[in-house]
Amino acid sequence: MGKTFMRDDDMEKINDFIWEIARDESQGMNVPVRIFANGNIIKTMQKDRTLKQAVNAASLPTIVSNMLVMPDGHEGYGFPVGGVAAFPMDGGIVSPGAIGFDINCGIRLVKTNLNAAEIKPKLRDLMDALFRNVPSGVGSKINLGFTQSDLERVAVEGSRYVVSKGYGMQGDIENTEEGGMMEGADPSKVSGLAKKRGVRQLGTLGAGNHFLEVQKVEHIMDDNLAKVYGLEKDQVVVMLHSGSRGYGHQVCSDYLRVLSDYQKKNNIQLADPELSYAYFGSKEADDYLKAMKCAVNFAFANRQIMMHLIRKSFSEVLGRDADALGMELLYDVAHNIAKEEEHEVDGRRMKLLVHRKGATRAFGPGRRELSGVYKEYGQPVIIPGSMGTASYVLAGRKESDTLSFGSSCHGSGRVMSRHQAIREIPASKTLGEMRSKDIEIRVRDRKLVSEEAEWAYKNVDDVVKSVEGAGISAIVARMTPLGVAKG
Repeated sequence: MGKTFMRDDDMEKINDFIWEIARDESQGMNVPVRIFANGNIIKTMQKDRTLKQAVNAASLPTIVSNMLVMPDGHEGYGFPVGGVAAFPMDGGIVSPGAIGFDINCGIRLVKTNLNAAEIKPKLRDLMDALFRNVPSGVGSKINLGFTQSDLERVAVEGSRYVVSKGYGMQGDIENTEEGGMMEGADPSKVSGLAKKRGVRQLGTLGAGNHFLEVQKVEHIMDDNLAKVYGLEKDQVVVMLHSGSRGYGHQVCSDYLRVLSDYQKKNNIQLADPELSYAYFGSKEADDYLKAMKCAVNFAFANRQIMMHLIRKSFSEVLGRDADALGMELLYDVAHNIAKEEEHEVDGRRMKLLVHRKGATRAFGPGRRELSGVYKEYGQPVIIPGSMGTASYVLAGRKESDTLSFGSSCHGSGRVMSRHQAIREIPASKTLGEMRSKDIEIRVRDRKLVSEEAEWAYKNVDDVVKSVEGAGISAIVARMTPLGVAKG
């Protein structure tokens, strides 16, 4: 794009990794916008509507402290992807656009006791098994025998229900954000259409930027934290990225219509009609939150089932069970979600509903929400790159509580829309780049492979260095892909 949407003199540079757009009452802003980015990334953000969307979001009522933009920030539906905003539980609001359509889209990282040299001769067979056993693509479905009654239980109990049905083990629950289940879900607040879309999609990857990667740990940056997390150089790990599929998308669509009516009924004027909201205590807000939690639990269960299918695939190809292969869950983190949390604001603790859209939780040591070694050392923060590039494990830092409501980036962040990427990047170029890196790739539609090409995204190294430089998260390890499966 030739146009610049935000000029240098519209922002103040706080340090090399933090920028601020001052509160401007003439634009309706209630708080400043704070951006975490290095010099390269901030220039990219100035070229589209990312920062303008953040300014609009800063006009939402009751927003506290700052509207935040992570270094992977890019344009979204009303609210920028990579955006974080918090509202007081006493008298605040909830905004579906600040959570996203793919509710609880998230990342799960599975460890193994294998090394890259050991897996290489079996990699082609392994990728075939993973592609066969984990359905992917637009509208992908699987028949695992789940009924509508099971779906109701999944909506309330999340990962815990499917583990009780044999899809995993207790340790998986302990290493999943929220213990794999968000309390307060009510399936009666979810439409019949959402349920119909969901019942055959449990255990499916989907399309778009969702993926399954077999990776090797290329480099350890923090020896102590890597040892705590059970990571070592050349270790094989599996990264899974997916969410609540058609179930969550339908929940968001349904309630955007409900909240649009709420705006009209209450004569609410918005900086952007896509930033609809409702106040806590209203039927609209309460119903949406209960439905959102159902979609959150669906997504946790979806990733849990896929992890079971990943373990099954490894066992099929390598002839050993998952325990013998050391296939333990490092962590599962969500990045499209709103959660009730306590954070320090202006020197006092506040109960807040923290909206993270394309941003992930990054709690540091001492947070009561963490368990096991993570309570002492901080939670793993899992950051994937674009297709064919590096991914990272970071650790949450205590400073994130006051800097970012305990939040970090969730990926590398787009610089091209999917349509632009398909139009401008030939599939042959994308696939050729993967071959040059000796990466095994499995895709459902060759024509769409460039949607996720590395040139359509920011440089992930810049992104993670920005959150580390800002003091939000500490880099632990860098992984590179051996094999990629996409829809």
